[in-house]
Amino acid sequence: MGVIQTEKLAQSGSQTCYGGDVFDWISKNMLESLSYVAPGTPLREGIDRILQAGIGGLIVLGATPRVTEICSGGFLIEAPLTPQRLSELSKMDGAIVLDDTAENIIRANVHLVPDASTFTTETGTRHRTAERVARQTDSTVISVSQRMSLISVYCRDQKRILQQVSRVLARANQAAATLERYRGRFDAVAASLSALEVEDLVTARDVLLVLQRGEMVRRIGKEAEILLVELGVEGRLLKLQVDELSAGVDSELSYVIRDYYVEMKSFSPEDAYELLRRTPTEQLADPASVARVLGISAANIDAALSPRGIRFLARIPRLSPVIISRITSRFDNLQKVLNASLGDLESVDGIGELRALQIKEGLARLAESSILDRYS
Repeated sequence: MGVIQTEKLAQSGSQTCYGGDVFDWISKNMLESLSYVAPGTPLREGIDRILQAGIGGLIVLGATPRVTEICSGGFLIEAPLTPQRLSELSKMDGAIVLDDTAENIIRANVHLVPDASTFTTETGTRHRTAERVARQTDSTVISVSQRMSLISVYCRDQKRILQQVSRVLARANQAAATLERYRGRFDAVAASLSALEVEDLVTARDVLLVLQRGEMVRRIGKEAEILLVELGVEGRLLKLQVDELSAGVDSELSYVIRDYYVEMKSFSPEDAYELLRRTPTEQLADPASVARVLGISAANIDAALSPRGIRFLARIPRLSPVIISRITSRFDNLQKVLNASLGDLESVDGIGELRALQIKEGLARLAESSILDRYS
């Protein structure tokens, strides 16, 4: 993970947020927790004060009954969280318990007594307690190391060590630059596929290349988003760039899969898309591995294919998915859609004379621009 370290502490199931190899280790709960400790939040400012004072701290997010059960001593605060209050309360040896939104301090100077039999990989007293509490209560626990000046976030079975903002920002900029390059390559192969579809010259290899490049764009974009969550307000401008570069990739991949996947029992286009997301990165460059997403055998990678026309029709303005589905059900493939007369289009349920003309003209413009882009 480069400058940010994420460790999976156990194999028990935390709900994953992203598909693919590295993203399986980033749970939705962890991402939410990282947003609470991102730069610009009162909690992060308070933690930075603790680090500057060199006093260390143990902070629990969520005053749930399970947390209360393992709390001993301390006293009630029930006051809004401010960085000053957090740093002052951390001067005492006990833990601080916040509400689950990190907006209020509930208790302070608490002695946490988790079950000693709960598995932990840590050695230091504060970190062992933090990991055990996170496992036992499903709450997020933040451990601020006094000697090493590290911020460790424990969330259920995951641990994340936060790094300096400058290092995370450098990694995010690198991810954005990589994303821009891959997006350019993806747009190029997608445009090439469109021209080949018009000329009816598509092979399975052409389709697989689009899926490979698109999935790489998606994964790089997700990694950049994870870094941006941790950057908080420091990554606002960079987030605009990442959002723009990632826009439309998911829908484009979905259209390609729906256009070309082989009909199989108990295997839908949604299943195929999930299979693509779960393909390990090291296998993504292998056409044979990606071919199984579409239900194509490795021996048929260079075989000719004909799209259903879903991706082309989706680019026509104000054409609903219902109408697109009716058109592709009425005509077998894109070539028949392109060659359909106005009368043929009007015969589709829900398409009148005006809509048929709009579709006919829209397809003609798309076909012409695709060919011009390919040979210009």
